[in-house]
Amino acid sequence: MQAMVLKALTNVAENHTPLELMTLPDPEPGAGEILIAVSACGVCHTELDEIEGRTPPPRLPVILGHQVVGRVVARGEGATHFQVGDRVGVAWIYSACGHCQHCRQGNENLCADFKATGRDADGGYAQYMSVREEFAYPIPEVFSDVEAAPLLCAGAIGYRSLRLTGLRDGRHLGLTGFGASAHLVLKIVRHRYPNSQVFVFARNPKERAFALELGAVWADETEATSPVKLQAIIDTTPAWKPVVEALKNLEPGGRLVINAIRKEAGDQDDLLRLDYPAHLWMEKEIKSVANVARRDVSEFLALAAEIPIKSEVQTFALGEANRALVELRTGKIRGAKVLSIE
Repeated sequence: MQAMVLKALTNVAENHTPLELMTLPDPEPGAGEILIAVSACGVCHTELDEIEGRTPPPRLPVILGHQVVGRVVARGEGATHFQVGDRVGVAWIYSACGHCQHCRQGNENLCADFKATGRDADGGYAQYMSVREEFAYPIPEVFSDVEAAPLLCAGAIGYRSLRLTGLRDGRHLGLTGFGASAHLVLKIVRHRYPNSQVFVFARNPKERAFALELGAVWADETEATSPVKLQAIIDTTPAWKPVVEALKNLEPGGRLVINAIRKEAGDQDDLLRLDYPAHLWMEKEIKSVANVARRDVSEFLALAAEIPIKSEVQTFALGEANRALVELRTGKIRGAKVLSIE
């Protein structure tokens, strides 16, 4: 099979070809696993973090990609849930132990043995991949393959973030940063909380215009003060400055949910600007989001089909994965980038 392989950590701003197109043996499904012929795989900011060494170190060499859509072409011994020919998706959660307290409570995302697709195991920047069948999800027919791919990460993690805000209909939500995840959250809010208004903070004028186009009532710079205080804000940026700026816009008892796998070390001075009375007093909360659980993926796919949510998508061939990553690194974003794989 053809696959785009990461062999060593590197800086994408300096090295525009971090991945190598290679011919590898087709994987074989083990016991309880399915083999998937990949048709689409989303390109995510997390892949930049993996390539540049800001996440827990990936297994090297590794095939990136954790927003995978394809069809089952073979089943390992004991795999009975899916039939050959079924269309399925694979998300960031590749596996978990299944027996710790977190797994038993449906919070596999917190499992100490959590393994990530495309980091701890080969992912979907390839023509084939294998996964345990309980970590694959049927894809609703309303979506094409490329439309479905971003839902598996940007959508699922956005859904979990929104759930963790505790937002109630009629209360207002802020979104800091407006990329693949935030634009899907906005669509969820408009459907599930029709009386709530969404306010967007983003440094990129194109992102702000896009937010207004999708139904945000207001969009301004990261440092701006919102016209009203907000019950909750979801931060999707890799920087500390938006965290501090967001806190001043929360109402008493409000919650900031940080939907990010890391924050950049170079801007720690912004965090030191946090002023307790101005930013955090009055029982405001900061909550992080860690990974996704299977529940998040399955519930979000059902909700996305009900609405329906159609992702804004730009497609690339498998061999163009490096170009997609560079564009993501340099801020050329509108919606989501997806590899279309033959």
